[in-house]
Amino acid sequence: MFFYYYINPTLVGYITANMDLSVNLNKIALLRNSRGGKYPSLEYFANCVLNSDCVGITVHPRPDERHITYKDVILLKNLCQNANKSLNIEGNPKETIDHSYKGFLNIVNEIKPELITLVPDETNQLTSDHGWSIDDYDDLQGYYTNIMEAADDQTGLISIFVNSDEQELEKLVATDDNSIYKPHAIEIFTGPYCDAVESNEKSSIKRELDHIKSIANQARNLNLKVHAGHDLNLENIKKLIELDIIDEVSIGHAIITESLTNGFKRTINNYIEAING
Repeated sequence: MFFYYYINPTLVGYITANMDLSVNLNKIALLRNSRGGKYPSLEYFANCVLNSDCVGITVHPRPDERHITYKDVILLKNLCQNANKSLNIEGNPKETIDHSYKGFLNIVNEIKPELITLVPDETNQLTSDHGWSIDDYDDLQGYYTNIMEAADDQTGLISIFVNSDEQELEKLVATDDNSIYKPHAIEIFTGPYCDAVESNEKSSIKRELDHIKSIANQARNLNLKVHAGHDLNLENIKKLIELDIIDEVSIGHAIITESLTNGFKRTINNYIEAING
């Protein structure tokens, strides 16, 4: 019995041929939690995203609940479902129950977001700064199986966070289209590319873009969707758009930062306009 049989048919086309934007709202929850209250309202900013041309919302509930909480995930799932938009839940599948944190696999198996992005973060890590390595292959198979065993017609797609390393991807992803041990998408870690853009070294920028293009093409050949994320902003996203090979980007930190000057709705529209050309 293959995982593909469980995919909700309404989700198959949720990623379009053009690049889509999913907005990460972790920082809104972080700001709210810094005062221990309900302000700023996560629901308000979520609705701003859902009322735009964005494909949906991304969040990363962590064991310390420094930003997104379990209650937030329930709220966002309902909002996304009502808006017919995508909820992407990121996290390390090895994270288990810890006080009010229910464990990552328990959360995604219960909430059933449209997209589940597996990342190899450590528990106290500040942010996702690397992808899965070939040493993680066996563990990933166990995580796929766990999700598959709880799957039904509402279960979403699985994506894995990867470095822009073609050799690693080849060993991380089964090449058999019918394998239950194969994700449906990859998210390319764009940190090195963004660092290259910030350094303004043309040779480094070209090298990192070549890596991204190569692994994206490799993913296409494996019938995988191609996502990208980490440190992307309105400036460095331009060359990724020009590649015309990435289905979706998730951006949070830059959007929230730029919103301090331009406002949240206007900032989102700036990204949508850039992506749409």
